[in-house]
Formats: sequence, C-alpha cells, structure tokens
Amino acid sequence: MKIESVDTFLTYSYFLVRIRTDTGITGWGQTAYWGYPDATERVVNHFKEYLIGKDPLQIEHHWYYLFRHKPFRGGALTGALSAVDIALWDIAGRHFQTPTYQLLGGRQRDKVRLHYLMGGETVDDLVQNAGRAVSLGFTAVKLDPLPPDYQKMRHARMIEEVVKRLSAVRETIGLDVDLCVEIHRKLVPADAIALAQYLQPLRIFFYEDPILHDSMDSHAQVARHVNLPIAIGERHHTIFEFRDLLARDAVHYVRPDVGLAGGITGCKKIATVAEAYHAGVVVHNFLSPLLTAASVHLNVAIPNCTLLEYSIADEEPPKSHMLKVGLKREGGYIITPEAPGLGVEVD
Repeated sequence: MKIESVDTFLTYSYFLVRIRTDTGITGWGQTAYWGYPDATERVVNHFKEYLIGKDPLQIEHHWYYLFRHKPFRGGALTGALSAVDIALWDIAGRHFQTPTYQLLGGRQRDKVRLHYLMGGETVDDLVQNAGRAVSLGFTAVKLDPLPPDYQKMRHARMIEEVVKRLSAVRETIGLDVDLCVEIHRKLVPADAIALAQYLQPLRIFFYEDPILHDSMDSHAQVARHVNLPIAIGERHHTIFEFRDLLARDAVHYVRPDVGLAGGITGCKKIATVAEAYHAGVVVHNFLSPLLTAASVHLNVAIPNCTLLEYSIADEEPPKSHMLKVGLKREGGYIITPEAPGLGVEVD
C-alpha cells in the first residue's frame, strides 16, 4: 500500500488534509493552527513531495522525518504535521478494519468524559448557559470568568467581578458538576496569583492558562504561589515543552491539542510524559467534530485521560455539516466508537 495523493482544503479557519492510498483507502486530518491556517497549507504542500509513494503505515517514521528534516520549529510546522498524522492514523485503522485506538494500545474506557465549553458576557448569560449544560447531562463546565471590560477595572474590582460571576455559576451547577476556569492568558503573574486565592472556596477543578505561555519559569512562579490545580498546554507544540513544564512543577493537567501538538502520535507521547509525573490529560479541543473524533481516540487509549473539552457547536450547523457520520454523545460523555479508523465520515 502506497500514498497516492495528498489533497488540502482551506476554508475559513479550517485546514483539512485528505490522504488517499492506491488501495482506495482515504484518511482525513485537520490542523488546530487556526490563526494562520494558510501557513499550514503551504507546509503540507511541501510535505507532499516526501509523502507521495510512501507506505502510510510507517506513521512514526514519517512523523520524525517531517519534524526533523528542516532545522525549523513552530506552530505552522507542528500544525501541518498534526493534520497529516491524524489522516495517517485514520488510514491505518481503516486498513486493519479496527478503530484507531486499538492500534494505540487498545481501549481503556467505554466512554470519554467531557467538559462543556461555555461562554456568556453577563452573569445572567453565564447562569443560563450553565443551566443548559446541566440539563444536557454534562458533569463539568468550563468558562472564562473575566468580564468583557476587565482591562478597564481596578485590581480589587476585577477580583470582585470574577468571584461574583463564578459564584453564580457554582450556585447553578451545585457541587456535583466540576467547575473549570480558563483565563486565556490574560493576566500577569501578580494578578493571577492574587485572583487564585479568592477562588479556592469555589472548589475549582483547574485554573487554566492564567498567564501568557512565553515563559516556563513564569508558569512555575505562578504554580508555586497558587493553591489550585494548574492546566496549561493549548499553545504548546512538542513533548519537550511539556516535559519542561512538568519538570518545573508548573502544571498538574496538561492540555495538548491533537491538531497542534503533533497529532495523535505527538499527543500520545505527551500523555506518557505526563503519566510519569502523575499529571492528568485534558485535551484542548474546540474547533470541529473531526478534531473531536481524533481527540476521542487518543483519550480512549491513554490511562491518564481526565476530561475532553467539548463545544456543543459540534452538533449544530455549520459545524455539524462537516461529517456525514459522527460520534455519539450521551449526556456528558462521548461513547467509544466501534467503526474503523477515526469512526467518522467527512462530507
């Protein structure tokens, strides 16, 4: 079996790769490098010269060649590599007529627990969205609690507003639903540390991306002074960056994105390094139902799966139109698929 063609599809912030073999098997992948998707398209077009004619089942060999054959790094490279890697794992599962997770070590769970990604500008919006999440059966929610005008607020006012918003959500969901907080890298270390102490009574599941992702040492500084579990990783690209975060005690839950951190191959390695530090994996995932499917297969096959991020927009137009056949959600879980490959069919 050989790779016959590599086709690319660029639309809006989506960049997809379709790889076909001379045996008639097709695999699909996608990047999560949504900020500059056209950059990943250029990289994949360069990859084509190498991939055409190769055995698609030599996934890790191709991964290392494409990652190392030029002396450059960055999100455009790993985002392009992720899309190709996901497509190759889709092909491998279809070739062997088995779900992709079986080739990653086999099923470790019958369903993957989700956290509902919610928004809301006002307290009333947040309460309404939290109530919807509970009514849909989700057992964990995540939100950015900073108000839209937080940058104009004085320090004490900002803290008061955040606590008010999160307290309203906690009252809505009760103690049987986990509350995850996402700061989106908006604070400096001093503010992130100060805010965290006021969130402890709310029993926060994790405190995500409190500061910019530029400095490992700054992340470690925050972690030393915060008594909340820290989650980091959606803007990191390689196993080496996650190793450095873990070695500095800067993170408790790693958040790689299968569309950015090297695909299923790269994220499986990141999960293994995290396992050595007794850290959980909360895969970053918000872009599309195709990337959700790839993330599910990773989560099914690793021992330290904690939660999978989930956007209900996957089930609504236009995102729901992406797949002819999707995965099955029951309440706050996606049921482990049984179909070959990624278990979905792209339209």
